Order: sequence, then C-alpha cells, then structure tokens
Amino acid sequence: MASRQHRENALLASPLVLFLLLILGFPTVLSLIYGFSETSFETLMQPQFSGLQNFRDVLGDPTFWQAAGFSLRFGLITAVLQCALGLALAVYLAPLVRAHPWTVAILIIPMIVAPAMMGLMYRLVLHEFAGPLPHYLYQWFGWSPSFLGPAHVFKTVVLAETLQWTPFAFLLFLTAYQSIPSELREAASVDGARPLRLFWKIEWPLMLPTVFVALFIRFIDGFRVFDNIYTLVGSGPGGSTTSMSIYIYETFLRRGEIGKAMAAAILLFLTAFLLLALGQWLTRRRRP
Repeated sequence: MASRQHRENALLASPLVLFLLLILGFPTVLSLIYGFSETSFETLMQPQFSGLQNFRDVLGDPTFWQAAGFSLRFGLITAVLQCALGLALAVYLAPLVRAHPWTVAILIIPMIVAPAMMGLMYRLVLHEFAGPLPHYLYQWFGWSPSFLGPAHVFKTVVLAETLQWTPFAFLLFLTAYQSIPSELREAASVDGARPLRLFWKIEWPLMLPTVFVALFIRFIDGFRVFDNIYTLVGSGPGGSTTSMSIYIYETFLRRGEIGKAMAAAILLFLTAFLLLALGQWLTRRRRP
C-alpha cells in the first residue's frame, strides 16, 4: 500500500520535476560549461575547456574582492537596520493596525514598487544638479552634500535599500507579534509586569525565531543586490558600489568575459548555498 502511494505521488510530482529540470537544469548546465571554458561572444558556440583558469582569474581579481566586501558589508548593515526598524514599527503600531487593518496597505507601499523604479526615483531626487533635495538644502541652509559622491554614496544606497525593504521585515514581525497568545500578556499584566519587561521577557523570546529568519532573508537579498543600486548610481565612484551581481553583469556584458562571469556566478551561488545551509543548521539547533 505504501509503495503504491509512493508511485502515485511520484507520478503526480513528475510534471513539476520535469518542468523545473527543463527551466533550471539547462541554464545551470550551460553556466557550468561556460564557467570551466574560455568563452567570449566570439566563441560562444565553441567554448574551449580551460579547467579552473576562470576561477583563478576571478579569485585573483581585486575588483572581485572589492565587490565581495561591498556585498557583505551592505548585506549585514541593511539586514540589521531593516529588522531593527521593522521590529520597532511592528511593536509600536500593533494597536493601530489592530484597530485599522487597512493601514498595513499604506505601510507596505515602498515594498510594492519595483526596485529598479525606486533606484530611478532616488536618482532623480538626489541628483546633484537636477535633484530637488540638494536644491532645497542649498537654498534653505546654504549647504548640500553630494549624495551620490564618494563620501556619501554608500550611506545613500544603504538608506535607499532600508527604506524600501523595512516593510517586509515589518510584516513578518507584525504577524509574529500578533500570533503571541493574549493570555500570556494578560497573565504578565496581572503579575504587574511593565510593557518593557513584558516585551523582553515574553514577547522577544517568542519572536526570536522570526527575527533570525528575517535577518537571514534580508542579508541574502542585500548580498545579491543589483537593480536598485545599478539604476541609482551604477558601480559608483571608483567602483565603490559594485556588488557581486553588478560585478558579474559588467564582466559578462561590458567586458565580454563570459567564462569569468560564469565562474563568479558559480562562486556566488556556492556562497549563497553555504549561507542557506548554515542558516538551516542554526535553526535546527535552536529547536528544543
């Protein structure tokens, strides 16, 4: 009986498995072939096997390590900021959301806009010569920083990413906060627990798994960031905002080094896979 059910499940799942193999398998195999070959646009149809040469070229490229350092720093900072702000908003606005659920639709508007469109919007608003924000800062205070210049560009892209994706963390934390049984809060209130102590002793421990998941998701998303930064400032002054994804894009399309770009993409995939495995391992360790 069990074997029959197993065959039926396999039969039902086979169309989805075949679809995924067709859609994901072919690009993956092609990327592996190009990653281990000397490939350019001229030799795209006839790649020449070169072993690990592309990986040696990538690992020996200072721009790659600059991009890796930027992605790591950007992912960590934005993940922490988004989760801290999202948690604060979820706890502070929970009574308002409970009374007026429609306010959630307003709070998540930045998350709905396409990241590329957000990058273009910030580029227009912050442009040194045509942007309204620098114009009015100079008109009112006689001073206006170059938001997209070398001194402030990292803070600008971090702020843009944080403002757009804090609503995502807010939704996760709001759901976790509202799922805490009201009996726990009532019992703590009867015992005389103040709101701050109630949060640290009861609500925070119950929300901690959600905090960990949110931090991990936002770090992965920040580490592989591309569209909003690229439309806002490109690779930045001196390549200061070149993320791993931007590095792969420019290596592939601008320099035509397809094999090297695919090797960098494979390294990025392996890094993300290892981080995901580490996150799952840490999650299992936290379970009782």
